[in-house]
Amino acid sequence: MSRSGYNGFRLFHCREGGAIFVPPNKCASDRRFADTEGSYSFSAVTPDTNAIKFGHVDCPSVLGAVPPLVIKDLDELEAICGKFKGIQGHHNSCYLDATLFSMFTFTSVFDSILYRRPNSEDISHYSAVQSVLRDEIVNPLRKNVFVRADRVMKLRNFLDQLSSVSGLTSEEKDPEEFLNSLLSQIMRVEPFLKLSSGQDSYFYQLFVEKDERLTFPTVQQLFEQSFHSSDIKLKEVPSCLIIQMPRFGKSYKMYPRILPSQVLDITDIIEDSPRQCSICGKLAEFECRECFGSLQVGSGLECTAFCQKCLKTVHTHGKRVNHETKKLSVPIDFKVMADNMVLPSLYMELFAVVCIETSHYVAFVKTGSGPDAPWCFFDSMADRKGEKNGYNIPEMISVPEIPQWLSDEGAKHINERSTNDKALPEHAKRLFCDAYMCMYQSTDVMMYH
Repeated sequence: MSRSGYNGFRLFHCREGGAIFVPPNKCASDRRFADTEGSYSFSAVTPDTNAIKFGHVDCPSVLGAVPPLVIKDLDELEAICGKFKGIQGHHNSCYLDATLFSMFTFTSVFDSILYRRPNSEDISHYSAVQSVLRDEIVNPLRKNVFVRADRVMKLRNFLDQLSSVSGLTSEEKDPEEFLNSLLSQIMRVEPFLKLSSGQDSYFYQLFVEKDERLTFPTVQQLFEQSFHSSDIKLKEVPSCLIIQMPRFGKSYKMYPRILPSQVLDITDIIEDSPRQCSICGKLAEFECRECFGSLQVGSGLECTAFCQKCLKTVHTHGKRVNHETKKLSVPIDFKVMADNMVLPSLYMELFAVVCIETSHYVAFVKTGSGPDAPWCFFDSMADRKGEKNGYNIPEMISVPEIPQWLSDEGAKHINERSTNDKALPEHAKRLFCDAYMCMYQSTDVMMYH
């Protein structure tokens, strides 16, 4: 090494003994040269070219375990919102940005992905991918509420090189393509959904025939209709349930508006789960699939379960006398105690809605638990500075109206008041008209995963 060069290359000129080479990890910022607005991050050795390229905002790696953000009220949420908040978009990354933001910012339901140790069946790059996801994306997001685009590009490069999905670094993709690439092919995450058909899956696509009686269907209604028409059940309560709406990308929507259900009742979806008789409320012992929707308009799977007495009574009616029924498998403990206990219902809580409009994905994410918890809107490309060589500016916005919009009364009011989509408030339109994927979690099951 020469006095002013490295490996034969001259890097600078100085007097004899006027400079030394030191490792970057031994250097620290000099406050005398700090930018007055705190937007630039200087290095004692080399400038952070990515910080300059993507808006002069620092984005250091954060090691260790960082819990999700905990937001108690609207004031706390508004304190962390604004420009350069969330994940910065770059080169058609919105599908990935919106999905990652939904998965990790305010919930730990996916955190096992961040901490599972590699085993002999994992790919050789498993730990490297996990480290980038945890230390350069999720942890900075939770600690500093910002992830720069070059950090995300590291993950995108891994996904593009290591999975069968091509074009993940530059092309428009859908969230399910990203999830299949990351969860199935690279991280080998155990599928969240185990179906009675023997299949496993990371998300559930709603397959339904359009019901002309439903002008503003709920996710609950479509979810039950889809499971009924497919004649399948879930083998167990999942920790996370990702539901794809009945639409095909940006080009086709079965329903112009869909109401994301704040709470999803999955009691009648779980195989061998104790159910209530739809007539008397006692322990159900039989199921009649043909009674689905026949007892009252909009009724779902709860109307297919009967105790023996009510099954006989209901099926004396001429329209139902030829229905085929099957006996349910009821746990012996519930048979013994059924008359002296209230049968439990199984619920999952909505925590994120990923939306699409003209090929651009954004997300509404719940920042706490319970029906009154505040929600935020996230757009990784909300604004832009510069043109070809410019950069996108991500933004988080608090949307205090969402708990009211998602309530039965509030949804009915806004739907009837604004029959024209253009008359809806901007965020309400995106939430109801552009929903692409709804994410639900079970706080009970999360504790064991």
